[in-house]
Amino acid sequence: MSKICLSNSFPLTVQFGGGAELLFNNTKKHDVILPQKENPWTLRLLIAWLKENLLTEKPELFVQGESVRPGILVLVNDQDWELIGELDYELKENDNVLFISTLHGG
Repeated sequence: MSKICLSNSFPLTVQFGGGAELLFNNTKKHDVILPQKENPWTLRLLIAWLKENLLTEKPELFVQGESVRPGILVLVNDQDWELIGELDYELKENDNVLFISTLHGG
């Protein structure tokens, strides 16, 4: 498990599964602390932050535009992000965000 810490923080847990963890230093669970900011943290902003701060290889396999690639399921506190606003969902402290890749080679 990796920890990223910044002062004036906003804590949450980010997890990866289904092979997505291979893009994040082969680490499935990250306890991250996002910097506090004036506007709310959204899933859109989190994805950009992950790309800049945790993604270690092949960003094209995780990110497409400002979202995740098709084939990556996103759950927030075990709830499908499609039910809670997708990219515009406003993160809350201690949320658990899970990215699961359904893309598999053959």
